[in-house]
Amino acid sequence: MLKNLTEFDDLLDSVLDPVLWVVTARFGDEQSGLIATFVQKASLVPALPRMVTAIARHHYTWSLIENSQSFALHLVGEAQLEWVDRFGLHTGRTSDKFIGLHTTRGTTGSPILEDAILWMECRVEASLDTGDRTIYLAEVVSVGTGPDDRPLRIKRMLELLPEGQRSDLQRMTAKDITLDTAAIETWRAGKRSPGRS
Repeated sequence: MLKNLTEFDDLLDSVLDPVLWVVTARFGDEQSGLIATFVQKASLVPALPRMVTAIARHHYTWSLIENSQSFALHLVGEAQLEWVDRFGLHTGRTSDKFIGLHTTRGTTGSPILEDAILWMECRVEASLDTGDRTIYLAEVVSVGTGPDDRPLRIKRMLELLPEGQRSDLQRMTAKDITLDTAAIETWRAGKRSPGRS
C-alpha cells in the first residue's frame, strides 16, 4: 500500500522507466535544447506520423518552440550520456549547448543532432497550456537514424552519471518541482475563478 504521492511518483518512474530525448529548437539566430522524458507517438497512421511532447514553460527551449512552432526530437543512446550534462544541467540562455557536436539544420530550422539513435523533425499542429508546461502535438516532417545503440533510460542514466552530476540533477529537479508547483497552482486557481469556463 502506497503511503503518499511521493511513493506513487517513485513507483511510476520505476515501472515506466522512460527513455531520454533531447528536444532542440531554433528561432532566428538562437538555438537550444533540453532533456525530456515525455515524448510519445500520437498517430496510428503510417503516412501521417505525429508525436506529443511536453515542455516546461520556464525553459529557454520552450520560448524557441513557441516562436518557431517547430522542434526536433532525438532519442538518446547510452553512448550519449554526456548529453545529459550538456542539455540537462545547463541553460541555453548563457551557453551554446551545440559546441563540438555534429549538427545540421533541418527543414524547419531546428538543430539536428546527427549522432542520435533516431531523430524526428516536427512542426507544431496544436498545443495545450497546462500551467507548468505546454503539451505539443506535432507533425513529423522528416526523420533519420544514427549509430545503433541502446536507448538511455532514467534508471540506467542514474547508474552511469558521476556522483557530482547526479547531485546537480537532484538539485535542479528540486528547483523545477518548486517552479512547476507554483505554475500548476496558479493555473488551477485561474481555472476555478468565477466567470471562467
